[in-house]
Amino acid sequence: MSIPYQPQKIENKWRRIWEERGDHKTSFQTDKPEYYCVDMFPYPSGSGLHVGHWRGYVLSDVWSRYKELEGYNVLHPMGWDSFGLPAENDAIKKGIHPKVNTGKNIENMKRQLKEIGAMYDWSREIDTSAPQYYKWTQWIFLEMYKNNLAYRKLMPINWCPSCKTGLANEEVINGKCERCGSEVTRKKLMQWMLKITTYANRLLKDLDKLNWPEKVKIMQANWIGYSQGCEVIFKAHSKLEKRDYEVPIFTTRPDTLAGATYMVLAPEHELVSKITLPEHKKEVQEYVEQAQKTPERMRTATVKAKTGVFTGAYAVNPINGEEIPIWVADYVLLTYGTGAIMAVPAHDERDFEFAKEFSLSIREVIYNQQSKRAKDGSLIEAYIGEGKLINSGSFNGLDSAIARKRITGWLAKKGEGKKSVNYKLRDWVFSRQRYWGEPIPIIYCFRCGEVPVPEEDLPVCLPEVEEYRPTGTGESPLASIAEFVNTICPRCGSKARRDTDTMPTWAGSSWYFLRYLNPHLEEAAFDKEKLKHWLPVDMYVGGVEHAILHLLYARFFTKVLYDLGYIDFEEPFKQLFNQGMVCKKSKITGKVEKMSKSKGNVVTPDDLVKRYGTDSVRLYELFIGPPEMNCEWTDRGIEGTYRFLKKTWDIILKLKGRYAPEREDILRKRHTLIRDVSNRMKLFKFNTAISSFMEFINWLNEPETLSKGIDRKSIETFLVLLAPFAPHFAEELWETTGHSDSIFKEKWPEHTPSLVESEIAKIAIQINGRLRGILELSKEASQQEVVKEAKTLAGVAKHLRSKQIKKIIFVPEKIVNFVVSN
Repeated sequence: MSIPYQPQKIENKWRRIWEERGDHKTSFQTDKPEYYCVDMFPYPSGSGLHVGHWRGYVLSDVWSRYKELEGYNVLHPMGWDSFGLPAENDAIKKGIHPKVNTGKNIENMKRQLKEIGAMYDWSREIDTSAPQYYKWTQWIFLEMYKNNLAYRKLMPINWCPSCKTGLANEEVINGKCERCGSEVTRKKLMQWMLKITTYANRLLKDLDKLNWPEKVKIMQANWIGYSQGCEVIFKAHSKLEKRDYEVPIFTTRPDTLAGATYMVLAPEHELVSKITLPEHKKEVQEYVEQAQKTPERMRTATVKAKTGVFTGAYAVNPINGEEIPIWVADYVLLTYGTGAIMAVPAHDERDFEFAKEFSLSIREVIYNQQSKRAKDGSLIEAYIGEGKLINSGSFNGLDSAIARKRITGWLAKKGEGKKSVNYKLRDWVFSRQRYWGEPIPIIYCFRCGEVPVPEEDLPVCLPEVEEYRPTGTGESPLASIAEFVNTICPRCGSKARRDTDTMPTWAGSSWYFLRYLNPHLEEAAFDKEKLKHWLPVDMYVGGVEHAILHLLYARFFTKVLYDLGYIDFEEPFKQLFNQGMVCKKSKITGKVEKMSKSKGNVVTPDDLVKRYGTDSVRLYELFIGPPEMNCEWTDRGIEGTYRFLKKTWDIILKLKGRYAPEREDILRKRHTLIRDVSNRMKLFKFNTAISSFMEFINWLNEPETLSKGIDRKSIETFLVLLAPFAPHFAEELWETTGHSDSIFKEKWPEHTPSLVESEIAKIAIQINGRLRGILELSKEASQQEVVKEAKTLAGVAKHLRSKQIKKIIFVPEKIVNFVVSN
């Protein structure tokens, strides 16, 4: 009598056995090579995990189990990113204190994560809101403070009126709050800032060292925003103070300097109040106040009508000595460049529109026949290309490229300019006016000023409060708690006050991967000796939505700790894999969209696990499509993976005890399966690896194959290959076929090349559509692997040098085309 496939019974059994035996506790007492795989740990959400979340965790577990079978000592821990806005907003919504709510959410999500059957080492579990953890987040902040990488400044910042807190630039997406989607405004507040700009060049340059998706590296490079150009010094005269001010301006086009017919300051620029004449003061002040209320997205919109006010003051253009009017306009942002621009209306679209609106002078200084003109010869629109210089004195007749160098050198000799590099990246706004976060460990003494909390007094614990909702006043709820605020100066013993802001969501998640190695260490943030063996992280798995926020901040923290001598590596993650989103048709919009409660298209794994079992869900999560691509969930699809496991179960039990001698056709099938699955595993093509399993079982189920029988080795090889995907299922059949040890004690099988067919593709490598080389690689090669290899070809590397890659077009097995700009 055949034994039926009962997934729930089998899975509960093996999860219990794994836990009792401590199978997933990583021992450091082994001579195996180390392999460290980390998931981007989750926010403890009240709604728990849906199948979209499961996909990334299943993927990382399959990879970890595969590396274990390859012979590595694998560390695969898990924890909770429990401080910050997501957790606090969920608590406010439910009317439950964040600490209580977070604890409940962790309990529920931990249950769900355990149901995945992942090989998490739960003995290393960390929680960023636990005092024993955030003590060290505060310590890292103080190390930055002591080394002049943290400072406090009164400045206009991004302000979310719904979340009632300041936001970093990276948390503003298209002018809206990254967390709640509200339109972001500007508010002037005292803020703690981290000097991430000090690391801009290294953060950009070191992207080349990383085995990351090209898309993510391009996103970070664009955010850092490297520009090479010239810093030009204009002199602005203040009649009020009877003095001149130097106004540095960054431009990538010093060849257009003679065409600067006016200057524009951002409304927030500090010079606005110093140079504005009395008769213009009221108008300028009203304009500045209005501009500060306007979201940046609206201020810089190309379709928006240009607005501005004249200050009454003038600046001197250094190339010709001409006095040019100084205006204030909201299309210039304090957060880019110096917050001041030289306006060249003939050769800049926004400046052209502004000059037309306010009847300002437009002087053409770059001539090109391609420029569009009216019948009288005047420009119809700004010409932004290259050409020969006119109306530029001694520089007339020079080509733009040559003129840029000549004018920059000329300015440098006069002390009125210099070659310069500019970054779009701005220092990290690190203060939050919220309750649920790490208190900033700074004390304000009436005698000593700012005083860092001594290390022996850490952590500065978050006090238990009844009223934790944000105030919206610019102060956090902590400001109203006298017993927390009032303290003694650790330096002189005088009365003092604590800082009442908290750190952002991203603080604890910027270094947690260092803590997993010894999460219970009391003497230090991390174990230096263990870090030497295990770090950097070998594989980091998570969503591409963190490309600019978390991943940039984690790289910054790592570089700081390296520079301070605490760690011996500069980059946290060697390899990154971004899983695609799981989408489903929305009941609200009728469109296929990312899963969300508000869209009514969330599928929770709990019911699916009860009905089909964890392994069926795991297989479908991976079979649904290429793991890096978005995919559409259908409830019918999981029935297919369940039927596959059931069929496999029945066939293997039917063959048990009736194994046949090894035959050449079976040998070829086995080695082809090993090759196909192994190649696809290395390239993260888990969906096609599962197709290989299904093809093998279909072949095995053919009457002719069943009648001849199959050898035991082929069945065992199949189970080892399947084990990372369906671990409970494979363990049970491994035991049923007579093995007492875990299947994960086995060695990943290797194929014999002579027993399988070769599968090589010739791929054309192009740059801007022109052929630059041919690459021969496996047909299974991923875009990331092909791009990496293509860049090593001499003919390709030569033409990519000093070029910026704008886009990569990839046609599998055929073409890679790099779209570049000069």
